[in-house]
Amino acid sequence: MSFIHSIRYYFERHGFAVSSRLADRLGMRALNVRLFFIYISFATVGLSFGLYLTLAFILRLKDMIYTKRTSVFDL
Repeated sequence: MSFIHSIRYYFERHGFAVSSRLADRLGMRALNVRLFFIYISFATVGLSFGLYLTLAFILRLKDMIYTKRTSVFDL
């Protein structure tokens, strides 16, 4: 059982935070978004996992492009 908790802890710490960011945007709880991804992945035989990774990639690119700069000279 501790192996399962260690895997869960790893993914929660080093994940892309797609679920929490999407939940914040939609005004929902992150647990509901995660459950949606889990249920839809069973229904579509893993196709939503590809959607999740695509969203993670897009969010990572957005973070790299739209970084807040403190002044004009931070180029």
